[in-house]
This record gives sequence, structure tokens and C-alpha cells, in this order.
Amino acid sequence: MEYMNINGKEYEFVHGYGKNNELRKSFNDLTQKTFGFDFEQWYQDGYWKNQYIPYSLIDEEKIVSNVSVNIMDFKVFGDEKRYIQLGTVMTHPDYRKQGLSRVLTNKAIADYQDKCDLIYLFANDSVLHFYPKFGFYELKQYQCVHKANSIQTDVSVKKLNMSDENNSAFVIDKVMHAVPVSKLSMCTNSELVMFYCTLFMKDNVYYLEDYDAVVIADFVEDTLEVIDIFCSESIPLNIVLNAMTNKSVKRIALSYTPLDTSSFETILLEGEETLFAMGKDLQLLKSNQFMFPKLSHT
Repeated sequence: MEYMNINGKEYEFVHGYGKNNELRKSFNDLTQKTFGFDFEQWYQDGYWKNQYIPYSLIDEEKIVSNVSVNIMDFKVFGDEKRYIQLGTVMTHPDYRKQGLSRVLTNKAIADYQDKCDLIYLFANDSVLHFYPKFGFYELKQYQCVHKANSIQTDVSVKKLNMSDENNSAFVIDKVMHAVPVSKLSMCTNSELVMFYCTLFMKDNVYYLEDYDAVVIADFVEDTLEVIDIFCSESIPLNIVLNAMTNKSVKRIALSYTPLDTSSFETILLEGEETLFAMGKDLQLLKSNQFMFPKLSHT
């Protein structure tokens, strides 16, 4: 066992305990209390593996604070990179403002800063002053948008039922064998993709049989949001967009940065959580207009 003394109080430190039923239940209880969801179904479905590593503090046999490490492999502007994303940052209300998250964040940074090209996270407006104290810098993100094309196609678009095990297995296979469609492309992290596709986006998964492509997309008022595309062979993006567009769609927004941005307007992404980062690739990302794929957020 490992213990940490914080402000004169001793806490047990645990990490990477996903297979421990008691600890996972306590972790899920705190997640549900903090965010309104938990990871139990994700675990039961076999998706919680070695890429998601909670760093937690225990007091009185319950988890009271957490910062999770997410090991992320990306292809960034053509080069393979190892990034670390910090997420699921939470502290029980009775233990807040005691420095617990600070200690866990420092621990995660110390463990991984020499093992990756970037450490990053997304922060809400209430903690924007918190992360620069660790050496994080704010990065701007940019989204590609354009007006919808009025061209309609006869391409078959089928909505997939993600409660069906065969469909889930099919999507996993497409994710694992997908060619990059974005400048920042998450590599083979089907576990994280399935977290979204079986929970928050289970009604947003489509299959274009003519092109053997899985498309994650959402329709919000007159906007088609294309969240990601998974295909084993490159497909012209306009084919996918035309296939997904209907008469009510006036605007298209991509939740990733496509390989070719020439036909899009690139606008500053606002109204979202703020991106903070540190590490070797900080200047590379500062000098480019990009967006981390929405499905890579933890």
C-alpha cells in the first residue's frame, strides 16, 4: 500500500484498479455523484482496459478524489505520437479545497512527462486558473465548417443499433482498421470510441454500405455535425457529407480536423471546454489550427 500525507491527513493512494470490484464501485459512485454517469457498463462490456488508469485517494474505505490518466496514441500531422490526457478530475464535496486534486495531478505529471510527447486536458470555466499552476498552457482549437451542399445522393445510410452485440463488434473492427481521416487521428482506441457509441452517442452511429464506412454524426437543428468517420480505405469527404445530408441541413460542422481543409471555413472553437497542454509537442500544436477529435475527449 502507498500512502500520501496531505495537509496533515493520511490518504491511501491507488491506481489502475479497474478489475477490483470494491474500488471500481467506489470510483463509479463518485463519478455518478460528480458527473451523472459511471463506467460500470463500459467495464462489463469489456472496454475498460489498460489505457484508462485512475489515480485515486481513499479515506475511510471510499474513493474521495481522482484524476485519471488516459494513454492516447495519435497520428499527428503524419507522425505517430504518444499523448497523455488527464480526465475524470473529481473530488467528493466533503474533501474539496484541500489540495487533493493538486497532489494527484502532480503525481500523474511526474509519472508520465518523460514518457510522452504531450500531456493535455480539457477544463471547464470554473478551473481555468488552476492548471497553469502546473505548467499547462492554453491552446486554441479551430473547427471546420461550411454550408451544406444541396446535392442529394442515393447512397444507402443505415442507422446501427448499438445495443446489438454484432453491431458493436462490427464498429470495433472498423475503428481498429480505419485509415486516418484527420490531421490529429486517434489510433486504434476502440475502447474510448465505444464508450461514446454505447452511451452518449448510441443513436448517432450510421453505416454507409456502399463505401463500407461507419459515420458518427448528429443532427442539431439545421446543422449536421460529423463527429468521425471510420473506413478501411480513403473516401472523398464530400461523398460522406452528401450521403448524410438531408433537406433540413443547411450547415455542416466537423468535430475533427480533416486532412484537407481547403473547402472549409476554419473558425475559432468557442463555447467548449478549454484545452490545456504541456510537453514536447506544445509548440507544434500552437503553430497549427487544429481540433482534437471529439471522440478522443475523456
